[in-house]
Amino acid sequence: MNKSPAPFLVLLIVIAVSLSGLAQIPATDSRREIRHLDLPYSLPEHKTKEAWLARAAELRKQILVSSGLWPMPEKQPIKATIFGKLDRGDHTIEKVFFESYPGFYVTGNLYRPKTATGKLPAVLCPHGHWAYGRLENQPLHSGPARAISFARQGYVAFAYDMVGYNDSAAITHQFANHNSTGVEALWGVNLLGLQLWNSIRVVDFLLSLPEVDAERIACTGESGGGTQTFLLAAVDERIKLAAPVNMVSFIMQGGSLCENAPNLRVDTNNVELAALMAPRPMMMVSATGDWTKNTMTSEFPAVKSVYRLFGAEDKLTAIQIDAAHNYNQASREAVYGWFAHWFLNRVETTPIKERSAGIPSIPDLLVFANRSRPANELNEPGLIRSLIEQRKRQLQSALPKTAAELERFKETFGVAFRFSLMAESPKPETVIASAPESQKNGNSTTIKLTLSRLGKNDRVELTSLQSAKPNGKTVLILVSAEDANRREELTVSLSAAGYNVATITLQPQAQTSEQSKKYRYFTTYNRSDAANQVQDILTAVAYLKGKNSKLSVVAIGKAGGLALLARGLTAFDRTVVDAAQLDSANDQAVLAQIPIPGIRRAGDFQTAVTLAPLTPMLIHNTGGKFRTDSMTEIYRRLGRAEDFKTSSSELGKNDLLNWLSSN
Repeated sequence: MNKSPAPFLVLLIVIAVSLSGLAQIPATDSRREIRHLDLPYSLPEHKTKEAWLARAAELRKQILVSSGLWPMPEKQPIKATIFGKLDRGDHTIEKVFFESYPGFYVTGNLYRPKTATGKLPAVLCPHGHWAYGRLENQPLHSGPARAISFARQGYVAFAYDMVGYNDSAAITHQFANHNSTGVEALWGVNLLGLQLWNSIRVVDFLLSLPEVDAERIACTGESGGGTQTFLLAAVDERIKLAAPVNMVSFIMQGGSLCENAPNLRVDTNNVELAALMAPRPMMMVSATGDWTKNTMTSEFPAVKSVYRLFGAEDKLTAIQIDAAHNYNQASREAVYGWFAHWFLNRVETTPIKERSAGIPSIPDLLVFANRSRPANELNEPGLIRSLIEQRKRQLQSALPKTAAELERFKETFGVAFRFSLMAESPKPETVIASAPESQKNGNSTTIKLTLSRLGKNDRVELTSLQSAKPNGKTVLILVSAEDANRREELTVSLSAAGYNVATITLQPQAQTSEQSKKYRYFTTYNRSDAANQVQDILTAVAYLKGKNSKLSVVAIGKAGGLALLARGLTAFDRTVVDAAQLDSANDQAVLAQIPIPGIRRAGDFQTAVTLAPLTPMLIHNTGGKFRTDSMTEIYRRLGRAEDFKTSSSELGKNDLLNWLSSN
């Protein structure tokens, strides 16, 4: 005799059918489509100023987390060494070096006007990937001519090295060259972040000069220096005026390691990042002979649409030079005119002609041409170790001891955690489901659904087994594809005990595909498979929590670590995590199992536990390797010590059932 479906099953079917009629489940998971630096992009429409401001706040956090700069490293006082002055009649040129991190130095030349008085505007001059870097002097680009011209016009100009160029020789331009495959990536240590931090500290250096006006700081650079320009302007509002040159493009996002940090362009692109300058004045300089060839008809109108939201269209302009990739004289002269309009009270915005000037010799400009390098200067392995140790100390000192400290922790490491995962806990009403497929086997019924988030075009396969004698509680079992055979016995036991059981098998998406190997900087543009699997957990949890007041999660094998991370962004009624004897203190072990860029920088498992509601949790199969001492301490500090349990051995199904059913 057929039995009527259990209430849980009826509810699941009714809601799945109704939702499937409202939105269509995608035929394929969009996350299998590889995004990359040469893929054509566009700017999403931002209809209101408020919508853009909300988006802009998120993008700034994304840049800083990607760069390893959220929370911001501690700033040491600027102690610049300025020497070797060249008197050039109407301007001077000096050599400069100072530490941006302990043992790591910014190097460059300071150009100052001789006759100007009072507070002066200042301009940062990062450079592109020319053979001679800041010292390049040829028709397509002259770094010294640019800085000299600014000084002659009344600016304090600082031309500084990319990492690995000229005087920045202790570290190569291949710093931490693993992108998403090395331990450095776990800690948010990357070349882009190193250069962005240098630029932030250059602003600090310029502001340490008594003649510099804090309200008139500008930045302009070309190519990779253009990327540095718009990223610095995006995250540092002390930049009041900018001109990124030959870099803001929908069709090429930057081909150097220093322009590609993990997660930087997930769901965004350079044009949207450059628009973060709004409503401050900006000039977009482009060329007919490179990837900015469409600027006047494509990228410029897109950025202008953002300025229009502020009523600030007059603060954005664009030019195009008929030339190859450059920062040539014509490009520079256009920038001089635009900058003088905003900073020197010039009525016109038209170009200012560049006066000819003799360029000093390379030895006259090199900082360490005739001077020993600093004794405490770190090499690349030493700098990586130093940065990782700094970040460990910063995390440990931030772990909360009180409710007030917990709120501050959420605003710092909680943000870093969310943006390292690039995941969200969706609202239940935004999760849609396919029409269910049900199959009856004796007294049990199995239901299969496909879930997706509205507007995301992803797919999560969920299987549900109804209990013949439901107790009103639901358990979600999480398992990785390689451990899928371990779920059946536990599923049957839970169902027999009265639980309605849902399961998802965490599948890889794009990262392990052959297609992904064709493209450089995969994680700059795409979430890692592990991060996508965390998102799948959050999607399934949101869907099930929309139907049930009580939801417990049991994670088997290697799904345990992912479940623990997902718990940092949502709440489970009770949680059972198989630690799978992961050596959580070992970076290489974490990298092998959970290769999510920035996750160690964000505090990984201890941050996840700190952020989540302190509901009952059992972590087993630690093997004495998976560290739980800080988690135990968090529960103790906040008065919930009895709700956190651990076991070094793997628990059997009966022990798990007993714990799930305990009060």
